[in-house]
Amino acid sequence: QVQLVESGGGSVQAGGSLTLSCVASGRPFINFVMGWFRQAPGKEREFVAAFGRRDGSTYYADFVKGRFTITRDNAKNTVSLQMNSLKPEDTAVYYCAVYRAANDVDYWGQGTQVTVSS
Repeated sequence: QVQLVESGGGSVQAGGSLTLSCVASGRPFINFVMGWFRQAPGKEREFVAAFGRRDGSTYYADFVKGRFTITRDNAKNTVSLQMNSLKPEDTAVYYCAVYRAANDVDYWGQGTQVTVSS
């Protein structure tokens, strides 16, 4: 059974930092993209960042470029998201995602709340 377990959410003031982590288990994930999405209240879930399968490629939404960094440890089936210079508009539930095709996520985590106060 595949499980994605997230940790690291919380509350910070604007300008602060948080690191989210996601541990995947239940099958090999080397051929999957690992990434993060988020959903703010009243809004659609949106892509945040992703780490490619084997070549180390990283992808970011424009609104987090230069502030967030995604890393991946294939030996530990872990993907992390270092979030710096957080803004109130970054407030959302952040979801770990593992997938082969960008428009069809295979597995979702349960979500972790990030709250940024001004």
